[in-house]
Amino acid sequence: MIVVTGATGNVGRPLVEVLAAAGERVTAVSRRPAELPKGVAHRQADLAEPKSLRPALDGAEALFLLVAGSGEKIDPHAIVDVAKAAGVRRVVLLSSQGAGTRPESVAHSHLRAFEDVIRESTMTSTVLRPGGFASNAFAWAATVRAERALAAPFGDVGLPMIDPVDIAEVAAVALRDRSHAGRTYELTGPAPVSPRQAAQAIGAALGVPVRFAEQSRDEARAQMLRFMPEVVVDATLSILGEPSPTEQQVSPAVEQVLGRGPRTFAEWAVRNAAAFR
Repeated sequence: MIVVTGATGNVGRPLVEVLAAAGERVTAVSRRPAELPKGVAHRQADLAEPKSLRPALDGAEALFLLVAGSGEKIDPHAIVDVAKAAGVRRVVLLSSQGAGTRPESVAHSHLRAFEDVIRESTMTSTVLRPGGFASNAFAWAATVRAERALAAPFGDVGLPMIDPVDIAEVAAVALRDRSHAGRTYELTGPAPVSPRQAAQAIGAALGVPVRFAEQSRDEARAQMLRFMPEVVVDATLSILGEPSPTEQQVSPAVEQVLGRGPRTFAEWAVRNAAAFR
């Protein structure tokens, strides 16, 4: 059996669907009930309370571990202890590209701790380090619907955003195929996309122009502080505005694992156009 945490999110939901379609026995874990594919069991649990995860792991061989946010409220040692006690043999951890590219960043320190604790455990592990998610564009949906416009800082700085479904499909392979044990995969889309280009792609998916307005860094920071911790906001703005060469580089990992190139942001926009109408 494979247990998927964060099963209602942008990565967890398609991962559950892919595994179920492949005939795997799956338990989906989330803090709230969810609509799931036929045959998929659901368990409510919160990683901030590791003991709540224990019943979901009964009979599990593999675990997909998604740590919400920067993971600062979750104890990696406690999670690993619960998983080992339940007999879990393999873990696929969804980390972040920043855990590798910005080792000095406080915002990514807890994810790095998770990576270290899992690698040092007796379980085999695969670490996924995606860059920015294409689904972060959902943050623009309200203004696109209301005004056919979106605002963002650093309008012409491009990053190779990845479709969460590609992350899910890589995770599904790693969960089912032991040959990926011990590997760390940097996951990106096929090409850098700037916020201005993202607005054009969303407009093309809708069949109407979407106007782009460039925010100042301070304007973006004030907006982001409404729903993100300050340390995460500052780290995010640093990546968006001053990405390292590695953060702008396209990774071959998706193609290496899946045998095909990653989906484009334009494809993601078409598939999710209803959210912006």
